[in-house]
Amino acid sequence: MANFGFARLTVVAPYEPHWREARSAVDAEELLQDAKESSTLSEAVRGCTLVIGTGTLTYRKAEQPVVPLPNLAPLVQQELARSGRIAMVFGPEKHGLTRDDLSYCHLMVEIPTDSRQPSMNLGQAVAVCLYELATRIFSTNIEYAGPGTASAIPAVAPSRNPAAAASGDLDLLARLIEETMTAAGYSPSVMQAANRHDLRLMLRRLAPNQRDTRRILGVFRRILWRLGKTRKSE
Repeated sequence: MANFGFARLTVVAPYEPHWREARSAVDAEELLQDAKESSTLSEAVRGCTLVIGTGTLTYRKAEQPVVPLPNLAPLVQQELARSGRIAMVFGPEKHGLTRDDLSYCHLMVEIPTDSRQPSMNLGQAVAVCLYELATRIFSTNIEYAGPGTASAIPAVAPSRNPAAAASGDLDLLARLIEETMTAAGYSPSVMQAANRHDLRLMLRRLAPNQRDTRRILGVFRRILWRLGKTRKSE
């Protein structure tokens, strides 16, 4: 991260002995010291408008749009132009991101590798992805804030497109829709986990903006209230 001018790191449910005692980040101690810690991925990306998961299709069938790494930069640039906040998510080295992890992602990015060896070391995968973004988007537009810290400043023109809804707002909407489905007897309780997973994916594919998300929240709150009122009268 420090090599390519990125400074905002959040770790999810880290293994404490390894995490806080890390000593291998030469000249990047501040990056580790300033890193945030979250108990869940949902919490870590709640303020982000574009969440990009990483992985390989060798062992899974993607449930969200898949973007080869060389094609990612224009999408990131487009999101930056409308003042979006972007998260790039990497999974544990042993098994990568789970299916549930990826349900919080708008996109899945895949690094083109030789088919005989699709898996990459985690540190190498991070370096390749950040190098791609740094060279294609930020280039020389890197502003150094002091010894050991740097923040990439994108040179992109502002967009007039409405701001996308943050991941946390989509999670809020998904929970409300799930409550409404339960109140309406939409499906048996054994299907709730599957419905929850599918709702997260569907809302990220639809990508509603902030204004539309607030409107949809209002609609489902009204429906849920009406269902509750109907049950009481009955």
